Amino acid sequence: MILRIDRWATELPPPTEPDPEGANVVQELMGGRFGEMSTLMNYTFQSFNFRHRQGARPFYDLIANIAAEEYGHIELVAAAINSMLTDTATGEKAPEAALKQYRGDNFNPHHFVSGGKGALPQDSRGNPWTGDYVFSSGDLIEDLTHNFFLETGARNNKLRVYEMVDHPAARALTGYLLTRGGVHQVAYARAVEKLTGADLMKLFPTPRIETAKIPECQPHIKNGSHTKLYRFSPSDYQELAAVFNGPHPETGEELTVEQGPPEGSPPVDLPPQPDVFAPDYAPEEIAEIAQKLRKQAGLPDEPLGEVIPVPTSTLGKVKDKLTPG
Repeated sequence: MILRIDRWATELPPPTEPDPEGANVVQELMGGRFGEMSTLMNYTFQSFNFRHRQGARPFYDLIANIAAEEYGHIELVAAAINSMLTDTATGEKAPEAALKQYRGDNFNPHHFVSGGKGALPQDSRGNPWTGDYVFSSGDLIEDLTHNFFLETGARNNKLRVYEMVDHPAARALTGYLLTRGGVHQVAYARAVEKLTGADLMKLFPTPRIETAKIPECQPHIKNGSHTKLYRFSPSDYQELAAVFNGPHPETGEELTVEQGPPEGSPPVDLPPQPDVFAPDYAPEEIAEIAQKLRKQAGLPDEPLGEVIPVPTSTLGKVKDKLTPG
């Protein structure tokens, strides 16, 4: 079972100006071959199919636990894409041809027509994610080696997205994912080494760009996230430390297992987008219904969830580059 926590794995900046072109690029980190949906489903099915769990418990714990973290990474990629598609200046009801400025070769029309300015399970070409990307052979050495390769490809894609997109949400996202993906890279390399004696540590960093050289990675390195494997369960996956230990291949610092998930951050409460009817053409009517239901259920007048509201100072206009071509 999965225990869900209503927090983001890290803080992302609130939406400012929309960047649908950049959002389309970031989609590769969601539904691409090396995207977060692929890492999640690879490790999830490997953990589902794992045989002789007790006999190989440290390795099972590693794969199953990292799978749980990947669920939060999908959420974070979606949050960045949603922020990049949000027009904070949209305050009126949808006028005629309200989405006309989003027509163009570099946009994904599904973000607007099908997704309500939301993330989709697709890659940057608009192709849907496919289960063909899942590799679960049953052979532990083969699966662990594949996982190291998968994390290496994922790191490569994150670096390229970082170079292509300068939107604050995309930069914050890639800074975090490069740090955490690097931990998973190290974890699978260490697992292969423990099981076979093959020293994959000599391959780091792969690609040959040190994480510490990326400014958006610095806050996560400062708090030690680059050396920590978080345990995503109140009581399970206790044998992670049997595999995840020793020096970090880039810094020499000791690898450690952190009991519990990262503190994370409350999610940003994205404003309604009436031009795509998200959550409705008249969102204030839904808010009124929710308030009545809350009162009937004996709940407080104020919603119980914790969010970060979008400050009014971020209100912006659509970028000039969004004008129809």
